[in-house]
Amino acid sequence: MTTQTAEKKKSGGIRDLGMMFGGGQSTGRQFGILGALVVIILLFEILTGGKTLEPVNLINLVNQNVYVLILAIGMVMVIIAGHIDLSVGSVAALVGIIVAKSMTDWNVPWPLAIVLGLLVGVVIGAWQGWWVAYVGVPAFIVTLAGMLIFRGLNQLIGNANTIPVPDGFTYIGGGFLPEWGPNTGFNNSTLLLGLIIAVVIALAEVRTRRKQTKMGSEKAPLWVSVFKVVILDAVVVYAAVLFGSGRVGTSFPVAGVILGVLIILYSFITRNTIFGRHIYAVGGNWHAAELSGVKIRRINFFVMMNMSVLAALAGMIAVARSVSSGPQDGLGWELDAIAAVFIGGAAVSGGIGTVAGSIIGGLVIAVLNNGLQLLGVTSDKVQIIKGLVLLIAVGIDVYSKRRGGPSLIGRMFNRDRTQRIDAAAQEQPAVVPTGDQAEDTSRSLTK
Repeated sequence: MTTQTAEKKKSGGIRDLGMMFGGGQSTGRQFGILGALVVIILLFEILTGGKTLEPVNLINLVNQNVYVLILAIGMVMVIIAGHIDLSVGSVAALVGIIVAKSMTDWNVPWPLAIVLGLLVGVVIGAWQGWWVAYVGVPAFIVTLAGMLIFRGLNQLIGNANTIPVPDGFTYIGGGFLPEWGPNTGFNNSTLLLGLIIAVVIALAEVRTRRKQTKMGSEKAPLWVSVFKVVILDAVVVYAAVLFGSGRVGTSFPVAGVILGVLIILYSFITRNTIFGRHIYAVGGNWHAAELSGVKIRRINFFVMMNMSVLAALAGMIAVARSVSSGPQDGLGWELDAIAAVFIGGAAVSGGIGTVAGSIIGGLVIAVLNNGLQLLGVTSDKVQIIKGLVLLIAVGIDVYSKRRGGPSLIGRMFNRDRTQRIDAAAQEQPAVVPTGDQAEDTSRSLTK
């Protein structure tokens, strides 16, 4: 019996279903994250008497947690590269106060104020990225210092006061998709958005199967692809109906649309571009990455700067939702973002993680917060529960490694990345290049 025949006999059932989201590389860990989110939602739906999935609550859930999910997108790239960023909450607060003052005191139009906020994020990110990538100071220290510096600047610029923002600016944080067309009993913009997403999911699956066929790579059976599309589309349509059936004047939040665009953009960057693969290479094995020609300094500089830009955006959205900027903005945001990334499957040592996984991890935290609040659980107990969830999520992975087997998280997320990089490194000279032959790296200065 040939090996191919043996593999065919092993296929079917659970193994084929396991290819739904991972192309044969998914494991119980990935389904566990998704399953945990579904179980938590259903559990709170029962315990709260149906309040969890009410349109009003779902809209509030998105608006209240968009900033964490945006931060998680940037944080997962930082952590994949082997770093950490403790300054994101303070960066968001500083940008928020600068943007608020620019509109109220300097009469800057709110669209230009948004551009100003993003530029401030670029400058802050370049500052921190320079220290990490070119000076060689560990990111933990750089961003810890940044957390103190930018928090102090926030209070200095704002005189520890609350500064209101104009109505036009609040649209990005508290606005909703507009209503149009015939009276269907739902928000037509939200229904249309859901329909478009459902069609895109189906077309993306067809495109993926065609690409796999063309390349001759392994692909899931047709029934698995159909099942995947049906489930995802059902969830999307159901969510669109829920968001579109809220009280008049509400619908899917504009902040949620911004988040969706960022998820698509950064998922594409990390999964389908050379730059994205280089980020994984640096975090997985920086020695091999350097030998393979990866510009490690540039990668480190970009991920730190990108994180600050996303923190600036998150800060502006939060200020727009609360219609003012104050000295308490951004407190603890970095902890929620880091927790979302690790719960979503990122490895502590770097090199492993996805944008989608981090969003799922952020949703787990968001639903936990929301559900416990609906049940009247006090804030101190909420913090305890969130801490236990984070500890268990990372502890499972560490325990798996100590048992002598590969990490559960590592088996889930493209475990062959490091193998490909190591193989490429073996084709390079045994001596590490110096001078003009290779770029010095900040990681080599810190390890």
